[in-house]
Amino acid sequence: MKITRVRAFLTAPEGIGLVIVRVETDVPGLYGLGCATFTWRCTLVAQAVEEYLDPLLRGRDPSHIEDLWQLMTVNSYWRNGPTLNNAISGVDIALWDLAGKTAGKPVYDLWGGKNRPAAMFYRHADGRDPQEVLDNVLRYQSEGALVVRCQQSGYGGQVQPKWDGDFPGLYYDPDRYARSIPKLFDYIRSQIGFDLHLLHDVHERLAPIDAMRLAKELEPYRLFFLEDPLAPEQVEWFRRLRQASATPIAMGEQHINPVEWRPLIVEQLIDFVRAHITSIGGATPARKMALLAENYGVRTAFQGPGDVSPVGHAANLHLDLSVHNYGVQEVVVWSEQARAIFPGTPELRDGHVWPNGQPGFGIDFVEAEAAKYPVTSVKPIEWTQTRWPDGTIWTP
Repeated sequence: MKITRVRAFLTAPEGIGLVIVRVETDVPGLYGLGCATFTWRCTLVAQAVEEYLDPLLRGRDPSHIEDLWQLMTVNSYWRNGPTLNNAISGVDIALWDLAGKTAGKPVYDLWGGKNRPAAMFYRHADGRDPQEVLDNVLRYQSEGALVVRCQQSGYGGQVQPKWDGDFPGLYYDPDRYARSIPKLFDYIRSQIGFDLHLLHDVHERLAPIDAMRLAKELEPYRLFFLEDPLAPEQVEWFRRLRQASATPIAMGEQHINPVEWRPLIVEQLIDFVRAHITSIGGATPARKMALLAENYGVRTAFQGPGDVSPVGHAANLHLDLSVHNYGVQEVVVWSEQARAIFPGTPELRDGHVWPNGQPGFGIDFVEAEAAKYPVTSVKPIEWTQTRWPDGTIWTP
């Protein structure tokens, strides 16, 4: 069997640009599907797939997954950038999907089989004040969620858009944000107790010393984890944070290079790896990350927001089921139009994501349905134009 073509498709059924890769073969009707969604640069990823990876891979044996991943990674000489990593991921995930279809087995069976029947997920509860957040928490709990992430007024608290003047952006007060979060969790725990797991995402919106103070103040509320309290480059601060607080830490959604997560895992500075598997290059490096993490008592919590396609969510699920050190999975509830494009999209019930047991990742792609929701415009991201009160731009 040989690869005959590698194609990229853009679609936006939820208004978010998704990039789907299809690896076609010389066996009639046999192909693999992958996710290459870097939604903020989706057209560049599609171009990288069509113009560079397609001619590189035509005529090659699709069963040589590790070799092809290494080839794609070094072929541009410079490596580990988010655009090329996502393009590589689309192909890599598609090759695993193809391998499962060829074997007539779900991909998790190729990775050693299931460790659990389904994967526990978490939902996102936001609100303008503690009561609105609590209302959403209770709604998700009534629907069966076992884990809920709690945010108040988005990332960084009360954000005030300011698009005029020399320094336009989304302005927020980090001190007010930091003071609001312990109050939020105190209120929610006072109402629901401790039987529901709760999370919070800082999204690198605080100076390191303030992140340490927040982690300590949140200890009484027993968070399942505190996500992204520090920026990826602040490894020394992670060492100090670990010494200062027992709040579990999740990190990694902005990582694109294995070197970035290695010290966090090996030194046991985090409790959950939060990788976006398409940004790190696909399922092949994600499995290696998970195996490394298992040796150091670190669990997985692969990223799964709306800018991961249903194909990417299916790949996440098969990783979740096959790794021993699984923690929790972020999910979204897909619309009917998205499910029409992606038959076999994983089902959510009883607080878990469930596989369908079909060969490969168990998901398909209907090109005609996808064409109904084109990516019509690409514009600069607003929520990463975050500024402190004095106008200074801040991470992420």
